[in-house]
Amino acid sequence: MARYVGRENVRKRLEPLAGRAGRTTYADGAARVETADETITVRPPFGLAHARAYERVELGPLFEALDEDHLVAALLVRLGGYAVGVLDGERLVASKVGTRFVKGKHKKGGSSSNRFRRRRVEQARDAYDRACAVAEEILAPQAGRFDEFVLAGDRLGLEQVIERSRVLTELSAHALTLPVHVPEVRRALLEQLGRELWSSTVELSRQAGPDSQVSSAAGA
Repeated sequence: MARYVGRENVRKRLEPLAGRAGRTTYADGAARVETADETITVRPPFGLAHARAYERVELGPLFEALDEDHLVAALLVRLGGYAVGVLDGERLVASKVGTRFVKGKHKKGGSSSNRFRRRRVEQARDAYDRACAVAEEILAPQAGRFDEFVLAGDRLGLEQVIERSRVLTELSAHALTLPVHVPEVRRALLEQLGRELWSSTVELSRQAGPDSQVSSAAGA
């Protein structure tokens, strides 16, 4: 099993095969490259519209799809924290990260527990209001230009932030939700998204013999 990190590593792995004898099939958003030694199927993260079969290793359309930069909006939310960013290709070009204190759960009962719960609700509401305001500040100026809107973090928190804004609601209509663990919101997580978003799904099958096995990996 292999893992390719970054678009250039996919290119480096495949470039030596360009022009060789074999077959390349572009279909269903993926490129399938077959040589005498192996079969490699690559599915770029933002799709591949090209559809055609070649009786050789033809990598031009795949590399064009990998090289194309997309403008992506990102929103990460967890209780008490948020991060908003704009990614142009893999580069983070705008971002803002913030926190708002929210009390933990109260383990005791009685009237004190009710007061604690009300206070916690107020703090959470303030945190979501602030996250919404920052998201609009960063994303609204380019709302019509984004190719993708990426969401990560706490599902309920994301819903609370998005429902507060018409801009965010419209963006989220076609949002991509990533299963990214968000233990705490940090700028580094937004930068990490820049690498993960441009990861391609790569499936490799060796043609060494009847006992050859298939391995698959996600990477870019």
